[in-house]
Amino acid sequence: MKVKNLNSSSRKTRKLIKETFAELVAEKKSLSSITVTELVKRADITRSSFYTHYDSIYDVAQDIQNETLELLNSTLSQIQNIPDVYNYLDQIFIYIKENENIYSTVLSSNEPLYFSSRLNILINKTLQEALISSNHADLILKVTFFTDGCMDLIIKYFRKEINNSLEDINIFIKELFKKIFL
Repeated sequence: MKVKNLNSSSRKTRKLIKETFAELVAEKKSLSSITVTELVKRADITRSSFYTHYDSIYDVAQDIQNETLELLNSTLSQIQNIPDVYNYLDQIFIYIKENENIYSTVLSSNEPLYFSSRLNILINKTLQEALISSNHADLILKVTFFTDGCMDLIIKYFRKEINNSLEDINIFIKELFKKIFL
């Protein structure tokens, strides 16, 4: 990210760039086939506006990933007990809902594998630390099963492979959490 102090105009431009980027990823299914020229034309911004905020198309993808991981990491550190996990899950789904346009297109492409893997590792590690006081192999398996399943459900939602709403998935995941860990 190039611009450090984001004013209202800069935030709007960055959001427009990310949304346009997400549309292009959904259409092309690959980052490597997206050009800056194509993005700025579709977003109706100048090249200099794009380069004020990003160095390349890959930087846009990285920014979306980092923004999500930073938010989730900052809230993960607040997990101390079971009710904290429910609050955390609610925060994740609120964030996803607020940015559904971007995630629906990015996660429906073939590109999210690395991102979802990074996200899954972060959540898995934090849940293991919060739930496992000592190295219990069965609890580690449960946490891994849970986080892998949650990530898969969210990706399936954005790929429109299931018909449930985000709220349905959030409720299901919390119920599943209770069944597995309580």
